[in-house]
This record gives sequence, structure tokens and C-alpha cells, in this order.
Amino acid sequence: MVAHPDDLEYGCSAAIAAWTDGGREVTYVPATRGEAGMDHLDPAVCGPLREREQRASAAVVGLGTVEFLDHRDGVIEYGLALRRDIAAAIRRYRPELVITLNHRDTWGGVAWNTPDHVAVGRATLDAAADAGNRWIFPELGEQGLEPWNGVRWVAVAGSAQPTHAMDDEDPETYVRTFLTTTAETAGERFGGRPAVAFEVFSR
Repeated sequence: MVAHPDDLEYGCSAAIAAWTDGGREVTYVPATRGEAGMDHLDPAVCGPLREREQRASAAVVGLGTVEFLDHRDGVIEYGLALRRDIAAAIRRYRPELVITLNHRDTWGGVAWNTPDHVAVGRATLDAAADAGNRWIFPELGEQGLEPWNGVRWVAVAGSAQPTHAMDDEDPETYVRTFLTTTAETAGERFGGRPAVAFEVFSR
């Protein structure tokens, strides 16, 4: 449960790849399509581009399911609507572990965090409990989403106060696979051979 496409790629992908390699089922649920993330691209172009990139990178680490919650990028507000959407996703996928991104105001007191990360992180912490209470968002039950009390942990990636770590003994394999898949995907659009793709603008 993160705000944007690519949020989980910063630090979580190697762990996720290890889990899927071990037979665990993992689902990505970005709150937005990241449509406001590139100043030089219109949101109508940027959103679909980042969605495709997220689906491709999810496939690299063994995921089949990516669900976008369709909140607006850059203006996500912490509140009931966001908590409801995240609680619905938790009820739908019924995880034991939920991962989100740093929900604190800063990145270790060094750089200011974005409002989207803060809102989604805090809402995820709350929604993990909301998902198990049938009297919070009762409309979810009416939609066939039964309460889920099975979330055992919420892990916050990018935290300046980590309490747990996962071994990452083989990052080279992950990086090699990621780069190979990226080059092959680009190659499909440009002549069929693996390639590194760029968007070029003349000045």
C-alpha cells in the first residue's frame, strides 16, 4: 500500500522478489497512478506511462496483480475515503503482512516527506485495523468484502527507525533480472532486440 508507482522499487523490490521466489503471494496497491510525477509530461500521458512501468516492474519481481486505487496524485488527503479504499483492498486480498512507505513528516530528519507518502502511510496503519471491524465502513460488507483480522504486521519501508531487517544476500541477481527485463521490454518497441530506451527532446 503506497502512494505512487515506483515507491516500492526504492528499497523493497529485492525483499519482494525473495518472497515471491519462496511462493508467497504479493499484491501491489498504489493509491495513485503517479500522473503528476513528471513536470514535462501531461498527466493524461504520464499516468498511463507510469502504470505500464509499475506493472512491468511488478512482473520482474514475480507479481501478477497491481491494483490502482485512483486517488489523485499530489493531492491525496488523509481521511475516511482513503482509509475506506485501503481497508477494502485489505479485505479483498486478505494479507498477513502489509507494507507501506515512511509515514513520518521527514526522511530521517534530513528531507521533508511528500504529503502523499504521509497520508497513505498513516491511512494504511489505520486501515489495517479498520479492515477487521465490521462496524467501520459497513458498506464494504454489503459489497461482499467480509472483515479481515488477519493482518499480523504492518511494515514501514524507508523508516529512519527500523526495527526489523530482511537478508538480501543476492542483490546482483535481482538487479540483473530487472535490467534484462527492462531492456527486453524496450526492445519489443524498437526492433525486437534488447535496448535501453530514452525519450529525447530537442532544444
